[in-house]
Amino acid sequence: MNALSVNLSIPFPSAREAEIAYQVLRVDKEPSRSSVSKNLTLDNDILQVSISGTEARKVRVALTSFFDSVILVTETIQQFGPPAPTYNYY
Repeated sequence: MNALSVNLSIPFPSAREAEIAYQVLRVDKEPSRSSVSKNLTLDNDILQVSISGTEARKVRVALTSFFDSVILVTETIQQFGPPAPTYNYY
């Protein structure tokens, strides 16, 4: 059976907000029994997402779940305001 793959680029208002979303979303691994894999990478203010699997229904469910999580993260960032800049003091 051929693998189905969905690749997304999700822009954020700042690199810091993209990093927060990346750190929160990367911990939610797909269950091993789901036959769906998810890979997240960060490119400045763009969150790159790749979701693939062999069954369309399972890929759709994974996408729906991922989008629900993205909405929750972005609404939380909006509720509490933009993140404060981080400074490295040496």
